[in-house]
Order: sequence, then C-alpha cells, then structure tokens
Amino acid sequence: MHHRIFIAFAIEDRWARDRLVGQARNQRTPFEWTDMSVKEPWSSDWKNRCRTRIRGCDGMIAFVTQNTANASGQLFEIRTAREEDVPLMGMYATQDNRPFVLPPELYGLSIVEWTWDNISNFLNRL
Repeated sequence: MHHRIFIAFAIEDRWARDRLVGQARNQRTPFEWTDMSVKEPWSSDWKNRCRTRIRGCDGMIAFVTQNTANASGQLFEIRTAREEDVPLMGMYATQDNRPFVLPPELYGLSIVEWTWDNISNFLNRL
C-alpha cells in the first residue's frame, strides 16, 4: 500500500527531511512525502494551502529537535494535523540534545527514535 506522508520540520532541520526522503528512496518504502517548507509561512494563503495538503495525507511525521519549540510553521502544521485527525508520529531527528522542552503541540504524543522499524510500524497502522 502506498501512503502520502506529510513531513513537518523546523526549517533549521531541513537536513533531516532531505535525509528521510533519500533513505525512503533507498529503502523503496511505500510512501511519498510532501511538506510546505517556505521562507515566510504565515500568509493566510499559505495556511489554507498547508491545511489542504495535510488533509490530503494519510499521516504526518513530525521531526523533533531543539528547534521544534520555536518553529512556528512546523507547530502550525502539527496543530493542523491534530485538528484534521491526520495520524501523527513524532520522531527525534537526533540522538543528542535531549531532553529538551517539548512544545504544547506535542503533549501526549509518543516521540520515537528515528528507525525504519518505527516508520514501518507507523505506516502499517495507517
């Protein structure tokens, strides 16, 4: 089964999105990705397009780093996924810099290590 997954990340963590996409190609995983990374994410047009894109996805992977708490665009994406009942998985992008403060948007969400088993388990639940 092929899934469309939205990847939410702080712009400073763009490297993690790029790495996940590259790994997905190498692993031949059954998902395609999308995101809404832009330099100025707060126009109402961006928010509307972002909500539409998230609503069209089967799930969201939200990278979690020390940058997440201050990433207003990413936090909007996470809130939107929750409002639209899009399944959400938080995934640590790094193994260091923990513990750090999680923003309220992530409260109650299990944050997992970045492994293909965790990604596969998430995809299998969709």
